[in-house]
This record gives sequence, structure tokens and C-alpha cells, in this order.
Amino acid sequence: MGEVKEITLPVEGMTCAACAARIEKNVAKLPGVQQVNVNLASERARVVLDASTPWTEVVARIEKTGYSVPVRELDLNITGMTCAACAARIEKVVGRLDAVRSVHVNLASERAHVTYVPGVIDEHDLIRAIEKAGYGATLAAEAADRADEQRKTQAYRRDLAKFWFSAILTFPLVLQMLVMLFGGRPFLPYGVSWLLATPVQFYVGWRFYKGAYRALRGGAANMDVLVALGTSVAYVYSAILTVMGRPDVYFDSSATVVTLIFLGKLLETRAKAKASAAIESLAKLGAKFAHVLRDGVETDVPVEALRVGDLVRVRPGEKVPADGVIEEGITSVDESFLTGESMPATKRPGDPVVGASINQTGAFLMRVTKVGRDTALGQVMRLVDQAQGSKAPVQRLADTISGVFVPAVLGVAVLTLLTWGAFGNWTHGLLAAVAVLVIACPCALGLATPTAIMVGTALGAESGILFKGGEHLERARQVDTVVFDKTGTLTLGKPVVTDVQTVEGVAREQLLAAAAALEAQSEHPIGQSVVTYAREQGVNIPAASDVEAVPGRGVRGVVNGATVRVGNRTWFLEQGLTVPDPVLATFEQAGKTAVLVAREGQLLGAVAIADTLKPDAADTVKRLRDMGIEVWMITGDQARTAEAIARQVGITNVMAGVLPADKAAKVDELRRHGRVVAMVGDGLNDAAALAAADIGIAMGTGTDVALEAADIALMHGRTQGVVDALHLSKATLRKIRQNLFWAFFYNVLGIPLAALGLLNPVIAGAAMALSSLTVVSNSLLLRRLKLGKETLAA
Repeated sequence: MGEVKEITLPVEGMTCAACAARIEKNVAKLPGVQQVNVNLASERARVVLDASTPWTEVVARIEKTGYSVPVRELDLNITGMTCAACAARIEKVVGRLDAVRSVHVNLASERAHVTYVPGVIDEHDLIRAIEKAGYGATLAAEAADRADEQRKTQAYRRDLAKFWFSAILTFPLVLQMLVMLFGGRPFLPYGVSWLLATPVQFYVGWRFYKGAYRALRGGAANMDVLVALGTSVAYVYSAILTVMGRPDVYFDSSATVVTLIFLGKLLETRAKAKASAAIESLAKLGAKFAHVLRDGVETDVPVEALRVGDLVRVRPGEKVPADGVIEEGITSVDESFLTGESMPATKRPGDPVVGASINQTGAFLMRVTKVGRDTALGQVMRLVDQAQGSKAPVQRLADTISGVFVPAVLGVAVLTLLTWGAFGNWTHGLLAAVAVLVIACPCALGLATPTAIMVGTALGAESGILFKGGEHLERARQVDTVVFDKTGTLTLGKPVVTDVQTVEGVAREQLLAAAAALEAQSEHPIGQSVVTYAREQGVNIPAASDVEAVPGRGVRGVVNGATVRVGNRTWFLEQGLTVPDPVLATFEQAGKTAVLVAREGQLLGAVAIADTLKPDAADTVKRLRDMGIEVWMITGDQARTAEAIARQVGITNVMAGVLPADKAAKVDELRRHGRVVAMVGDGLNDAAALAAADIGIAMGTGTDVALEAADIALMHGRTQGVVDALHLSKATLRKIRQNLFWAFFYNVLGIPLAALGLLNPVIAGAAMALSSLTVVSNSLLLRRLKLGKETLAA
């Protein structure tokens, strides 16, 4: 009998013993499965199978039977990574583990995101695998993140002091090298040069030895191997020459390379901290304490202690501690951190408020509906964190190259040494080989994509634009067609009165009073818009009696002893009333709904009601067309109304009379014609169309549906966000391409020059450090991008 293994899988969907028996029967049919036991109570399946049988076949059989094996997502903080080869090594090691569905390692954020099947392995298995590969790993919890930030700050300060120590010792060696370069004589005794270089090599450079040991122990080579090997060869060779009394030593090269690369990593760490500061800044937005009312007593508690259902008092000037609904009080709230809107929003009882917004004018009492990671702020933080840790498809090329790059460089270095040695110049060959090892470190290659994605997604979050992953950030760049839903997207979604037309001899106030008296007892949005307008105009609204709604027609009742009707053209014609066709035609051609008003059979006039356009809608359409993007509008409205709205915003392509269920089919039709489509909707009734598009963009205020349905979520209601999202995508991808070009160009040019002996190891070390810093700094230039402007400063 061959080797066997045992796995325990969680199973969801079982309701009775028959379910468990069915799973056992079907899994037992798999070749290589020796024993199956399904426990209904614990919802676990224990399977004994041949070691050669993949566990994925067991999972597939369970799911084919009609049940599911849930997966778990886990984030880990990684320490010890120095280049792209490290990240690739961790992905390879963890990816080989049974039950790991996917693993993504972000060199810039020093995070690993792992999706795995619990029961086969757990988080401790993942951490052990990473540690065996030569790196450190800890669970990335929120509280641990803060401690991790403190640890990183302290480590940075220690490294800064260590750099200055290294620079002071290296300076005399560099000065002597420059003197000799211009024909001078060395002024340091050989023993002194050795003495100065030794602490630099083994104290300051210890991190490279430690990293190289870990990598080699894990069966891979990384940047540390290249640096440690290159500088050690130069140091040991110089030490031997010093003992032999030879003058041509290279302590200056080994010490300077260590110092420069150490400086490069120091600057790189500082730059990466700026790029990853988005999550930390978001976390600081939240309140610290809340005034909770429990048993009639107000108590101050930390926000972490809040529970759903708690009553909380928020005073003027304080931050709202969690998401909730106002129970008492009227105030204005600054929600700019979430929506980007500079004007505060008025809040009344029944209105929602979001945590971390700022109460400005009046005190209010709220009931908590969401706490912690479930709040709008928590969702934003989670999405930004996931997006920053994700990979864009363009990174695959860099990952593939990084995985084989270091071993290939080692081979080139050995070949360089042997080639020069064959021509009898072993000393020159040694320096050339060292230069090859030093200049080839693939740090810039590994940082090219993640740093740009981190900066781009953080910049988007600050402007209320949330990308759900690097793949969506890259895909948005290719959009050539944008389809807008009308209601709530191009329009405000709230009908308002735009015109009042009275017959001769009838005052506006008289018409509005009669109409509002009836509509005050109606809950229809159109009726409420009439009431709101009448109140805004200062009209005294009388009481109405015997009010009756006529479905599909309007409403009638008695106002001041007279019968009043408020309704549409069809109803009035049925009643034999005169209808002013020219007036109604004018309203309808403008995309407005006409409401007629009559008293005792005599027409008083008409009220025009429209769902008004958002202020920036027309400008957004114009800017999209200027970008060469085709713009469509899709709506369930009748063609005349839809075309009138489209004309106002400059859209010529209109799909009218489309039911919500058919919107996805219309989007698919555009895609079948070769278009890359972005669907823009409110994230509620447009969910199917958002999912069907190449890029779904949900507009709203950060609701759960909007965040889940779309690839990009706009946390505000401005259509300008669509243009900003596409601009940000293009600018970020431009930075990624620039970074990759310079990373590849640097290595393609640098390695041959080093092998030919045209680069001194010191220059190679400086170039290597500078390349990483250049890539990170270039990504940080994205911060100059002015969203909402027509010109980009990227």
C-alpha cells in the first residue's frame, strides 16, 4: 500500500443525515479515496486518500454533489523581503501547500493575501511554510497593524543611525578612491582601510547575510544573495591582498556598495511608507469615544465597545462614532471624508448618519446600526487595503522574470569571472563579476507595479473613488464606451416643479393651493414635489376632504367647498375637460411631466414636473466625448422624455423603454460589437447591468449594494467621478509602464556594461539603489494628479 494522507474539510449546505450519506457515497467513488466519514453535527468531512490524489478532486466532488466547501481569506504581515524574487519565492512556497487556492504577495506593502480551505491547513501551517522559506510572518490584525507601524518606525530610526555610522567609516575610503582616480597616492595605511571596511561589511551589512542565509535555506536566491556574495568576494580578496602586502585592494568598493545599497533600502522604506499611508490616515478619521445612553444614564465608552442598537448622543463639533439613524434632533453633518461633498448635509429624524462624519450645528440622538468593520468607513478601509494588495495583470510579466532572474544573474557573474580569467585578468574579472551581482538586484522590478497601485488607489479613495482591485484599475484604462443609467445617475432622482402655467384670470397661488391641498394627502413622489414647491413659494395650503386617488389618472377631493381634480391628460379628456395641447406639448418635448389642475370642471392650469439633471452631468458627457469615449444613456422612460434629457446633456445614443431586467442584455449587446463597456448606475436596480459590463461603476453613498455590485464605487453622487476614475486608471497605468520600462532598461543596459568591465562596483551599487528609489518616487508623483481637472500633472 502506498503513502496515504488525511484531510478534514468543512462542508456547508447539509440539512440531514441523507446529505451526509450522499456526500460519503459520491466521494468514495473517487479513485484513490480509501475512507470517507461525514459528520453532520460538526459539518466536517474526514477523508483518507492516496498521497498522489489531489485534495481539489475531493472538493470538486463535494461541490458537484450539491454542497459547498467554504474558503477563508487571510492577510499576513511579511518581514525579510528585499526584492521581487522574495515575493515570488513566498508565492511559490505557499502556493504549493494543499488547500491554498490563491496567494498574492505585495512587496511594497509587505503583505500576503492567502485564500485557502480551512480544515486541510490553518494559519499556523501558512506561517510555518513562510518561515521555512526564510521569512517572517504574523497575522495582520487591526490592533497588530498599529503595533507593526510602531515597530517599523523604531526599525527605521535604528537603520538611520546605522547608515550614518556606515557613512562615517566609508567616507575616508571614498575620499582615497577619488584621490587615486585623479592620479594621487593612497593616504590610508592598508591596515586602516581593512579596519574601516570590516564593521561596514559585517555589522551594517549583516542584514544582507541574514537575508541571503534565509533565502538559500529556503532553496532560492534573492537580492541579498547577490549583495552578500558580491561584497564578500571584494572584501575577502582585498583582505588576502593586504596580508600579502599587495597595494591593489578594493575595501572601498565593498564598503561603499554596502553603504549605498543600505541607503537605497532606507530611502525606499521611507518612500513606501508614504505610499501605504492611506489605510493609516483612514483609521485616524474615526471617533475614539461615544456618549452612550444605557438605562437612562449617559456613559462615555470607547467606540470599540459600541453595540448595534445602542443609543448614542452626538454633540456639535464631535465625530459620529458609528453608522446609525437619527432618533431625535436636527443638524447638519460634514460627510466630506466619504462623499467628497464640501457642503454639509442636513439631517433629521429617520435620516442615516455615517461614522467619522462631523456633527456641525445641533446635538442629536442616534441609534447604532453598524459598528467596526461593517461601517462605511470600515468598508472603505477594507476595499482600499484589498486593492493595494492586489495585482494588476501587467505585473505577471515582472513576476515571471523575477522568479528566474537571480539564478540567471549568478550564472552571468560566474561566466564573467571565468571569461576574464581566461584572458589572464582575474582581478578585472573579479571586479566585473562583483559589479554584475550588485547592479542586477531586481528590486525596481518588484516595486514597479505595487507602488503605483498603492498610490493610485489611495488617491482615488481620498476623492471618493474606490477600485476593488488592481485588475479593475488596469481594465478601466481600456474603456471606450460609457453607458449611463438616467434616474439617480444623470439626474438627481427627485422630481421637482419646474414650471407653472395658469389660464387667464387664475393666479399661480390659487392653482398651487388647490393642487397642494390634495397632494398633501398623497405619498406619490410627484405629488410631494408639488407640495414642497407650494411651501417654498409661501403658499397657504388649505385643508382638503373626501380625497380619493384614481390609479393611473390622478387625485380628486374637495377644497374650500369646491371639487378639485389633479391629474394627467388622459383623465381630463375622459372627463370632457379642455386640455391646452400646445402647453403640454412644450412640457413633454422638454422631458417634463405635465400635471393638470381643475376646479368645478374648469381648468386652472398645469404644473410641469421634471427629474432635474445633476449640475455636472453635461460637462461630464462632454469630457468623456473629448476623451474619444462613446456615451450612451439607458432608461425605462418613454422615448420622448428620454431623448429630451439626453439632448440636455449632449448624449445622442439613447436606449429608452428598457426594463431593469433587460439592461444587462443591452450592455452585452454593446460588448458583442467589440466595445469595452463601463456601466454607470446607482448600484441597486442596476446590479445585473453593472456585473455584465467590463467595468461596473456604482454611484451612491457607499451602500453595501453599491460596494458589492461594482468594480468601482463612487462614494458621492457626482458624475464627474466617472471621468476622474478613468483618468486615474490611465495615469496609474502610465506610471506602471514607465516603472517597468526603467526597471527593465536599467537591468538590460547595466548587466552587459558590468560584465564588460565598464562599471565599477561602487557605481553599480549606487545605480542599483537609485533605480529602486526612482521607481518608488515616480509612483509617488501620482499624488500630483488633480482629479476633477481637465489637465493632468502626472
